[in-house]
Amino acid sequence: MSKSFLYRLFGIGKIPEHALQQIRKEGVVLQDEGIGGSVTLRKFRAPGKRFSWRRNWFSGSVVLTREHFLAFKFSQPVVGVAWHDHKLKALNCFLVNENTLCVAFDASTFRDDWSGDIELRFTTPLAQSFLQKIKQYGA
Repeated sequence: MSKSFLYRLFGIGKIPEHALQQIRKEGVVLQDEGIGGSVTLRKFRAPGKRFSWRRNWFSGSVVLTREHFLAFKFSQPVVGVAWHDHKLKALNCFLVNENTLCVAFDASTFRDDWSGDIELRFTTPLAQSFLQKIKQYGA
C-alpha cells in the first residue's frame, strides 16, 4: 500500500519535527507515516462545537515507542498515551480490515469539556502489527 497523495507530493503526514527528538529518545518500536486516515465524530460536543456526525480525512502517522502510543493527524497529536496510563484501557483498538487500524474512544477520556464518540482510522499495511503491539501493552 502506498503513502498518501499529500505525503508523496508535499510531505504532509510526517511525524512532526517537535516530537521526533522525544520519540527517538524513547526508542521506536513501530512507526508508519504519510498514511491516510479519518476521524469520525458522533454525538460530539465541545465548547463552541456540536456535531451529530462528522468525518474528516487526513494524512498522518502512528508511532509506538517503548513508553507511548502516539498518533498524529497532519502534524497535530490526536492520541498520546503512555503505556502505563489508565486512559489506555479506554481505547478500543481493532482492525476494520487487514489494512485499517481503528482506535475508538469516548471524547471525555482526554478532555473533560468534551463528550461523544471519536473514531480514528489509519490505513496502513502495518495495521495488524500495530494492533498486536497495542494489545500486548494493554489496550
